[in-house]
Amino acid sequence: MRQFDDYLNDQLKNDEFKKEFESLKPKYELIQQIIAERTNQNLSQKALAEKIGLKQSHISRLESGNYNPSLAFLQKIAEGLGKKIHIVLE
Repeated sequence: MRQFDDYLNDQLKNDEFKKEFESLKPKYELIQQIIAERTNQNLSQKALAEKIGLKQSHISRLESGNYNPSLAFLQKIAEGLGKKIHIVLE
């Protein structure tokens, strides 16, 4: 992991890379929160998907970062986890 951290720190010295990295940060922070909550509740991707009436592949794509979800989709995920979405503009 140390090698990756060193690599990332080197890349972040590049302004263009840093700008792109920072623009993706909120998306991946949200994904991390969803995965953490799902695992804290001992739910598999399949179990969460069934709970909210979706296919497991939808959850998988979201968690892998290969899907750009709508707000409605995120609200559905949050409700399935017993949570609410709060959006803050800074």
